[in-house]
Amino acid sequence: MEDTRNLIDEYKGLSNEEVFAALDKKRTSLEVAIENVEHDFNIGTVVRNANSFNVSKVHIIGKKKYNRRGAMCTDKYLEIVHHPSLGDFLETQKGRELVAIENNTPRAKELHTKKFAENTTLIFGSENNGISPELLARADDVRYIESFGSTRSVNVGVAAGIAMYEWARQNVLE
Repeated sequence: MEDTRNLIDEYKGLSNEEVFAALDKKRTSLEVAIENVEHDFNIGTVVRNANSFNVSKVHIIGKKKYNRRGAMCTDKYLEIVHHPSLGDFLETQKGRELVAIENNTPRAKELHTKKFAENTTLIFGSENNGISPELLARADDVRYIESFGSTRSVNVGVAAGIAMYEWARQNVLE
């Protein structure tokens, strides 16, 4: 029977557990956190991006349920950790650089000028309200993605893909 899952050829024919184990052997040190995301389809998109960059963990802070359809079943191949509170999440982040991707704060600097640490956690928030002030205050750095058109920002799922790529460009590709 043909394997119709959205997998590269290397993983075709393997069970979900075997794919997870194979990816686990070469995970990057990058982690991703999603807080306060109102449109749950966006969480699925961030999860799919996280799989593409083989991040070590995805943290969901607050709301647990999300539209897994947006993840295209990629949530089966990476570790997703739910944190009911901000404090619970922060306990897991000792020794990691927390970089918030947020354009609605005076603290934010351009993404292209950032030199990422290897042990980085990228933090994303909701389309409407962004990252909570409490989490922004705990972030080591805040960056925004430069825009060249008339809109001031891109969708959070798109922003996650851009930021993960920039981290990977610096820490995996170079």
